[in-house]
Amino acid sequence: MEIKLTSSEIRTILQGCQYTLQLVGSNKDYRRLQSSEYFSTSNDVVLNDAFNVLGEIVDAIDEVEQITEQQTGKI
Repeated sequence: MEIKLTSSEIRTILQGCQYTLQLVGSNKDYRRLQSSEYFSTSNDVVLNDAFNVLGEIVDAIDEVEQITEQQTGKI
């Protein structure tokens, strides 16, 4: 089953994920866990990396929409 979402809905979901990651990242217990010498990920990524990636994806969606609107307006 395919879920159909508009680009606006996709952007909203991704921004919501960013907000959630920001909440988790600002949590004292999470910061304690992440700073532990035992905290490790296979690619040395941290929560802030995921936050930044989501931001880049939202920016890319915005850019595609702007270009598409410009092209549509010119035709």
